[in-house]
Amino acid sequence: MAWIKHTILAVPTFRYVYMTEEKIYVTPRCPIRTTLGLVGGKWKLIVLQQLLRNEELRLSQLKRLIPDISEKMLIQELKTLVMNNLINRKDYGEVPPRVGYSITEKGRNIEPLLKEMIVFAEKYEH
Repeated sequence: MAWIKHTILAVPTFRYVYMTEEKIYVTPRCPIRTTLGLVGGKWKLIVLQQLLRNEELRLSQLKRLIPDISEKMLIQELKTLVMNNLINRKDYGEVPPRVGYSITEKGRNIEPLLKEMIVFAEKYEH
């Protein structure tokens, strides 16, 4: 079984979490697998990052902000994020149809992870 030796970790809230040398078994309920299941893939974190920066965005606005994603893939990722309660979908019931997407409180919990990913990428590049 895989295990990881833990030390003191700096958490983005500037608290220190003391972790012991305990075995972490890779199971379907493993926190890393859960996180990857919710936000893993090429586009979900980028969509969440854009929604963190904006109060509400329409599909066309998200498409402009993430030009490399196809519309089909964007719609698919949005549906998954809504299903996982990380973003809200608000249908205004107008003609022509108007739908807005915003981040939920659960979705806001991804912000420290995104910040740490930016720090990691900056350190990696230098």
